[in-house]
Amino acid sequence: HCDALEMEEGEPIVQEGEVSPYFYGIAEGTVSVSVGAEDKRVYVNTLGAGDVFGAAGIFMRVPRTATVSAQGRAVVIRVHRAEFTGFIKRHPEAGNKILLVFIYGLLRKLRLADQELAYERKSDISQEDVDAMIAGLLGDEAS
Repeated sequence: HCDALEMEEGEPIVQEGEVSPYFYGIAEGTVSVSVGAEDKRVYVNTLGAGDVFGAAGIFMRVPRTATVSAQGRAVVIRVHRAEFTGFIKRHPEAGNKILLVFIYGLLRKLRLADQELAYERKSDISQEDVDAMIAGLLGDEAS
């Protein structure tokens, strides 16, 4: 139902902007997630054994939002959309467990993004300034 891919240091696994029907799980090693043009690539995160990425490729035909490359030797498991949906139909209980892994991973990413936004907001503007700006926009001069 899947392919095991052995990746070497720096080898791209997915490229930002490509459309692909695969998702990936990391069996061994670590991978680096980055965004932006090759000459202005920005590091986002490192993922390791047990992590998954590219789940959007299973559910939607949308461009990849990041480039993922091996950091040293890594073994990744690649699953095609058709194989995944067929597996879920044949094995609904196991499929539900896999979907829960996706949900957990997405919730973890959302939590990290929320923390990053909160940190940036905290350093950019105080809550009092936000409240004053909202009051000004709503015409509430009393605040």
